[in-house]
Amino acid sequence: MIDIKLLRDNPDAVRASQRSRGEDEGVVDAIRAADERRRSSLTAYEQLRAEQKTMGKDVARAQGEEKQALLARTKEIAAQVKALQADADEAQVELDTLLSTIGNVVEPEVPSGGEDDYVVLETVGAPRDFAAEGFEPRDHLALAEGLDAIDMARGAKVAGARFYFLKGAGARLEMGLLGLAMQRAIAAGFVPMITPTLVKSDVMAGAGFLDHHADEVYRLEADDLYLTGTSEVALAGYHADEVLDLSAGPLRYAGQSTCYRREAGSYGKDTRGIIRVHQFNKIEMFVYCRPEDAVAEHQRLLAFEKEMLAAIEVPYRVIDTAAGDLGGPAARKFDCEAWVPTQGRYRELTSTSNCTTFQARRLNTRVKGEGGNEVAATLNGTLATTRWIVAILENHQQPDGSVIVPEALRPHVGLDVLVPGA
Repeated sequence: MIDIKLLRDNPDAVRASQRSRGEDEGVVDAIRAADERRRSSLTAYEQLRAEQKTMGKDVARAQGEEKQALLARTKEIAAQVKALQADADEAQVELDTLLSTIGNVVEPEVPSGGEDDYVVLETVGAPRDFAAEGFEPRDHLALAEGLDAIDMARGAKVAGARFYFLKGAGARLEMGLLGLAMQRAIAAGFVPMITPTLVKSDVMAGAGFLDHHADEVYRLEADDLYLTGTSEVALAGYHADEVLDLSAGPLRYAGQSTCYRREAGSYGKDTRGIIRVHQFNKIEMFVYCRPEDAVAEHQRLLAFEKEMLAAIEVPYRVIDTAAGDLGGPAARKFDCEAWVPTQGRYRELTSTSNCTTFQARRLNTRVKGEGGNEVAATLNGTLATTRWIVAILENHQQPDGSVIVPEALRPHVGLDVLVPGA
């Protein structure tokens, strides 16, 4: 949740954030009203509780009619205390419910608007001119089927639509990609982690994945557990209810996990191939730092992502995602999108988000400070995922259907070229 002190002291900043996201700014006044009601009830409650304690001593000393009058007043106060406690509890529930509807307060530089209102910050590399090379590019699935690298038909037979098998060269390509990403993360000082892919409801909610996108999450109802769509969730819960010592600098983790997404609402979108699927693998960077270090850490994560994209040698661009497309936990998000030749457009391969104190406040993760403990900041960023195979295959294909493996990947894949029929 956002800091209630910010809502009290600077409600206009939260209203502006809501407008930028395209969401209801009236909820700010509703929250302030619930907060005032809760505080007022608690103040009156504390005053009556103090009177109640004092009256207990008076009753013990009193006799006769005075004692009867004091006992009557004691009963009256007890009823009032109970009512005020109930009112404060009710206001707290209302306050928490309303607060959970507000996403993180976006940073001032974030573009306003929705999915199509991003700002392009940088474009790296130029798309290949296949016409000049004299052949029509195949899409990633046609290439993969020629290489016997992806089997969508048997994936659907076993698990349904949007599932697949990676086999042979496809499996080697993904394992090599994930291996390269983890190797580079370790070299950069990240602690490698293989995370749980099932988490408890409080962790899923604390990470901010149940507020507006609960329909995209797989839930095991009998166990009240959720399948995670990113290791960010498990890593956000890793230090829940802890006080971190960051005197030596931020804590940086690189989580490897299988990820699951229901893709609710995506009917008819990206039905061919592995761009939008229910299960995939990913290396995710996750950072705990002091709030004042979060902006610099965000740039650091973006730089790591760009280095990985350079390693697979594909044209890409970096966009500053608009407020309405950030998701609840993020205050700012940069996406790196690779060029997909057969679609004639850029498609997202990585995201890195600065979640400031939003997740850590929900999960009660704090850091030691000179003036006492304060809420930590968290950030995340993708370093490699299954979808990258799409960009690698299409951008490095040859006229005969073979695919040249990017040089940085060759030691991890064990092949220089993926050849049909090999």
